[in-house]
Order: sequence, then structure tokens, then C-alpha cells
Amino acid sequence: MQSIEDVSQEIWQDCIKMCLQYEICNDAAIITNSPPWLLASPPEGNFLQITQEEIQTLLAREGREKLFLQGVTLAGIRCLLIRDNLFTQGNNSMDLRTKGQSRGSQAVTIVQMESVYLVVMGKKGTEGGPLNLKAFEIAGYMREAILQNMARS
Repeated sequence: MQSIEDVSQEIWQDCIKMCLQYEICNDAAIITNSPPWLLASPPEGNFLQITQEEIQTLLAREGREKLFLQGVTLAGIRCLLIRDNLFTQGNNSMDLRTKGQSRGSQAVTIVQMESVYLVVMGKKGTEGGPLNLKAFEIAGYMREAILQNMARS
């Protein structure tokens, strides 16, 4: 069986397209922590600029309490940590809110699927709850697509 990082780039791009087709989503990315890579992002999105250092900080299992104090940076965008259940079995999500942006505050949700993470930013005015639900829905689709792809290989 292949590793999740060997999944077709086409599947990652399909997931990004799916995220952006919803009215509430403004940007999306798929990242992994082994090694920290950006697997997919729309070419016109801010998340294309996510760095390996930002991924390492975001996905570090140790010292997570400092994220509440210092916040998180994604693609150079400062975010406040609202809720961190990224490594909590059965939830595996994190909610952020951008801060200090001229375009206004935006919700960001991160959902874990094994060693791959879906990062979704809502459009201005989108609340975190609906964005979180949509991210979980898309993550479910991704899990199915990944399993099908790995079964074929």
C-alpha cells in the first residue's frame, strides 16, 4: 500500500476546486507534516505562500499552548487561535481567525486526515461554525477519494 503523500496530485487539486466552489470558501490548501509540504493550493490564493516553517509550527504536537498566546501565521497572515482540537481523536480540527487585515477578519478551519491537513479560509463575514462543517464535509470526500486511489495502486 502506498503512503498518503503518494496520492495523485489530481486528487489534491480536485479537493481544492471543490472547496472553492462553495460560496463561503475564499482560499484552501492541503498540507502535510512529513516533511512539511504544501501539497495543493489555488494559484491565485494566499495559501500558496504557506511556508514550511509555518506548517511546522502549526502542526507541532509539543508546546501547543504557546499557539494560544502567540497566535499562528499562515502565508504571512496573522491569526488568532480560537479552538485547538487538531490532535484530539474524533475531532481533529482547529479554528482560527485572521487579525489585523485590511480586508477584515476571516474564519480559518483546519481538518486533519491522517498525515494530511485541509486548510480552508472563509470569505469575509463567514462564521467559523458553517466553515467548519463545510471543511468536515470536504474532508470526508477527500478520505474516500484517497482510499479509492490507494486501493487502485
